[in-house]
Amino acid sequence: MAASMRLLFRRVIRLSHINVNVTAAGAPGRPAGCWEPPSCRCFSEAAGDRSTHFGFETVPETEKAKRVYKVFENVAQKYDTMNDAMSLGVHRLWKDTLLHVMHPQPGVRLLDVAGGTGDIAFRFLEYVRFQQERQKRRAARSMQAPSWQDISNNYSTEEEDGPQESRAVVCDINKEMLRVGKQKADGVGISAGLSWVVGDAEELPFDDDQFDIYTIAFGIRNVTHIDQALQEALRVLKPGGRFMCLEFSKVTNPVLARLYDAYSFQMIPVLGEVIAGDWKSYQYLVESIRKFPDQEEFKGMIEDAGFYSVKYYNLTGGVVALHSGFKL
Repeated sequence: MAASMRLLFRRVIRLSHINVNVTAAGAPGRPAGCWEPPSCRCFSEAAGDRSTHFGFETVPETEKAKRVYKVFENVAQKYDTMNDAMSLGVHRLWKDTLLHVMHPQPGVRLLDVAGGTGDIAFRFLEYVRFQQERQKRRAARSMQAPSWQDISNNYSTEEEDGPQESRAVVCDINKEMLRVGKQKADGVGISAGLSWVVGDAEELPFDDDQFDIYTIAFGIRNVTHIDQALQEALRVLKPGGRFMCLEFSKVTNPVLARLYDAYSFQMIPVLGEVIAGDWKSYQYLVESIRKFPDQEEFKGMIEDAGFYSVKYYNLTGGVVALHSGFKL
């Protein structure tokens, strides 16, 4: 009930501002590429002088977002390389698992928040294309030796309905991360059905009930107000839409936990210095993982935001958890 009242209150505030609609090209009257919404901070005044954590350091809430922005601005060019190095490539399997659990079908619309370099969006578009081809093959097999009437009916249906097109919107607050992601997309020839939008997870620049699936992978722990980001996820999802979060979590095996801590604190900052020339940013990333709620606590936060049927799956012994919930 409390979560519903908070959501209603926030919607009333939002309606006093200009609604922003985002299309696949970015925004009406703007060229395709990265689009930056108006710099409206509807809820910033509430921050006041409250403090929060930046890794193990305590900082004013108003300062955290700036420092997180600087971290990802610094590491953007080497972000994907460091992901491979830090996880020994296992992050690719975690993201593949996200897509298999999601199992998106042609025609759905994805919002990937904190999706800077596009890994989730690329996988999503590839997955739905595979599903489209699979459906076509099944239809072709079912139409073996059809009558002329079957052929005519099938042709008419295809012309009327047209192909179902899925769309992916990558939203990130960091322009440099988006720039690197767009360069990757251009390099591999991915453009159809893909948009890049500058936006804050706590104040998404989209109208209500716009997306079928909301994903955030390894990004929500960097948000200053996680509860606010969750409420925004609920707002922009359509009824029946799905929230999915892939994030580092609490290791369940004590032996693995000790090994993981030793590796994280002793090796990852060193890798950051050697590969990206940035020890401090990766020291922060390691510390931010330890400050993030564990699986059960985060599950409760998702439920408090208004999601239903919330579940989580531990991956690699709890190094990473995949949380999922639905908007009813």
